[in-house]
Amino acid sequence: MRKFLLIISVVIGIFFLLKYNNDSIGKENQNIIFTDINSTPNKKVGLLLGTSKYLANHNLNYFYTYRIQATAQLYKAGKIKGVLISGDNSEENYNEPETMRDDLILAGIPSQFITLDYAGFSTLDSLIRANAIFGINDYIIISQRFHIERALYIAKKKGFKAIGFAVKDIKGTSGAYRMLAREFGARAKAVIDVYFDTKAHFYGDKIEVKVNTDTNTTNITSR
Repeated sequence: MRKFLLIISVVIGIFFLLKYNNDSIGKENQNIIFTDINSTPNKKVGLLLGTSKYLANHNLNYFYTYRIQATAQLYKAGKIKGVLISGDNSEENYNEPETMRDDLILAGIPSQFITLDYAGFSTLDSLIRANAIFGINDYIIISQRFHIERALYIAKKKGFKAIGFAVKDIKGTSGAYRMLAREFGARAKAVIDVYFDTKAHFYGDKIEVKVNTDTNTTNITSR
């Protein structure tokens, strides 16, 4: 009986520790998370964090759709001059960066102002590589709010000058609940990664992020 109570106590303790960590990260950096395009500060680059276009049941993933829409809107409003897409390409038939690039082009962003990072296997990888490989330190992270809260926690601990643009979220679905449950663990891992100064999986040669330097137009294309 004592052993059972001890296990229950440990489980409850871990839960409340995770909840405290989750809530603490959620409260940080709220002043630099924007939802209105007009009030969003201008930055040269938007860092679009990757996700899959389709769910496991082959339905469209609206987390993906809303990120694409918001990135195009930021570009068309002149809030960003180029996009760095950081996503997973660990399997031959799975390529987040190229899929997102194709849809951004369809949404009106010229291909020459879209740069791809194929080794964004995690949020940590994406942020570290944005600085170490692509040479950007001051940018807009584009994703859902829960994701941006964690990304900004990591970015600030690493000394990056990032801000966030929180795109439309999805609530009330089973997929949304699974995502939020996963976020509990992801935030705990973020704290551990920061504490132990975890490195990106891959580094490499420097790559320049191409941005639109035309001050008169955003060179929006129609497709």
